Amino acid sequence: MPRIDVTQMPFAKLYPLLVNKAVKKGRTRQDVDQVTAWLTGYSPEDIARLERTDISYADFFRNAPAMNPDRVLITGKVCGVQVEQIRDPLMREIRYLDKLVDDLAKGKPLDKLFPRGETS
Repeated sequence: MPRIDVTQMPFAKLYPLLVNKAVKKGRTRQDVDQVTAWLTGYSPEDIARLERTDISYADFFRNAPAMNPDRVLITGKVCGVQVEQIRDPLMREIRYLDKLVDDLAKGKPLDKLFPRGETS
């Protein structure tokens, strides 16, 4: 069976899956948009616009306006793999979003979802 390359799949197909995962657990699309915006720098309007295009999941991350520098502080397992140990930089970015949405779906409050580094 051929392996599916998530990076080549359309963002418009994958993002609704993340939203549905959170909504099933009592969260909102706005919550998912907020964690996505925190991670990538896209606005909720940008995200909605990109859902109406054929941009790939990889290009959604590659073209992100401002990846949050504190994302490297996200730790934990997604699909049985420690996020911080993923070698492929693009896959690590994708898994950061997966981890944030997983925690959101588990009921973690928004203000506790975002790791913060040292501020000067």
